[in-house]
Amino acid sequence: MTSANPAYVLTLNCANRPGIVAAVATALFEAGGNIQEAQQFDDTATHRFFMRVVFDVAADIAIEALQQAVTPVAQRFGMGWTLRPKGAKRRVMLLVSKFDHCLADLLYRWRIGELPMELAGIVSNHPLETYAHLDFTGVPFHHLPVTRATKMEQETEIWRLFQESGSDLMVLARYMQVLSDGLAAKLPGRCINIHHSFLPGFKGARPYHQAHARGVKLIGATAHFVTADLDEGPIIEQDVERISHADTAEDLIRKGRDIERRVLARAISFYLEDRIILNGNKTVVFTG
Repeated sequence: MTSANPAYVLTLNCANRPGIVAAVATALFEAGGNIQEAQQFDDTATHRFFMRVVFDVAADIAIEALQQAVTPVAQRFGMGWTLRPKGAKRRVMLLVSKFDHCLADLLYRWRIGELPMELAGIVSNHPLETYAHLDFTGVPFHHLPVTRATKMEQETEIWRLFQESGSDLMVLARYMQVLSDGLAAKLPGRCINIHHSFLPGFKGARPYHQAHARGVKLIGATAHFVTADLDEGPIIEQDVERISHADTAEDLIRKGRDIERRVLARAISFYLEDRIILNGNKTVVFTG
């Protein structure tokens, strides 16, 4: 095998039992695979096993042959699994509101190649001129204003755009609207939100003001998958920063913007690299 050979990422999870690793390795070897990286986790609380494998194959081996090799093992162990070309870019749709620091950061990381994705579009409940200082060249922009009376119609349009653009992932990059239960239910494991607080504390609106009122010494941000339960979806990534009694609520907001940017970018990167596997209301994240 050489570095020019195509590489694939296999992720799997199933009830834990002896022989899983050996069976997977044997199946890949017999299909012509050469394992480059393997990570695994046995959740003793749920008795479930999780694994991420990166391997390459000769250029003439099709993905269908690899799928046929893995399928009998998956059936034998009752696995949930995915197999994707390592270099395949996912299509990502960004939802934003007035606060644009996460949007600006994601656009920058995308343009320099740090986030290997295809931007399917930007959806905002604010007009294009709100972001006049940002470069949207090559990225479709959709202004979808929303009121309480028009929420269902607006979300219907969001879902239409998501499907017609072939998007794989929806990112709420400080989108200050709560998704309806109906839309959230259509996106299990495919919608990431950045919450400007270290969940599960300080949920909902104005978390930095809540934190300031409580005199906290650490503030943070949380990236999680969206579910029908507000701010309670499976957590993907978090980070914190120390603050002091001298910091105002405005200082916390300013410092929080930096945390939000890096936490959201890391969570998206983990998703793009197939490093996240759902584990009930939690996640297993193979960070390398």
